[in-house]
Amino acid sequence: MNDSMNICLACGSCCDGTLIGFVELDPEEMPAIKKIMAIEEEKGNGFFLQPCKKYCDGCTVYSQRPKHCAKFECGLLKSVEKKEVEFDAAVEIVKVVRQKRKDIEVKLVEQNYALQSDSFYFKMVELEKQLQNKKVDLSITKIQQELLLDLQQFENILAKNFGLTLF
Repeated sequence: MNDSMNICLACGSCCDGTLIGFVELDPEEMPAIKKIMAIEEEKGNGFFLQPCKKYCDGCTVYSQRPKHCAKFECGLLKSVEKKEVEFDAAVEIVKVVRQKRKDIEVKLVEQNYALQSDSFYFKMVELEKQLQNKKVDLSITKIQQELLLDLQQFENILAKNFGLTLF
C-alpha cells in the first residue's frame, strides 16, 4: 500500500464530517448506494450528510463508495503524493486537526452550545455565524472570543494543509 492510500486510511477527516458536510450522488449511482446506506433525495438529486454512517475507523463500503468519495483528494493527500510532505509529517498534521477539533468540541460542551447538525463541518459553519453576529452586536464574551479564535486557527490549518475552507 502506498503512502497516499495510507494517509487517507490514517486520516478519515473527509468521512467523519470534519472537512466535508455532505456527499453528492450522481443519479445513476443512487439505486446502488440506496442498497447500502440511507440517502436524502431532493428534486431527483441524492446526497448524504457527513459524518458518513458507513465510516467507522475506515470506510466499510470502500469498494462500493460513491463517485464523489472516490474522486475526492484533499490538499494533504496531493502533497503526500507529490512528495512535498512526508508521510510521518502528514500523520502529525492529521493529529493536530483531530486535537483542534476535540478542543473545540470540549468548549462547545462546556458552553452548552446547541448546534443543529451532526456534522462537525456544519456545526462550525453555524457556530462561526453565531459568533460573528455576537461580535458585531458587541455581546461576545471572552470565552466566545477564544472559541472564535479557535475556529479561525482551525480554518487556517485546513486551508494551509488540506486546501479547504469552512467559511
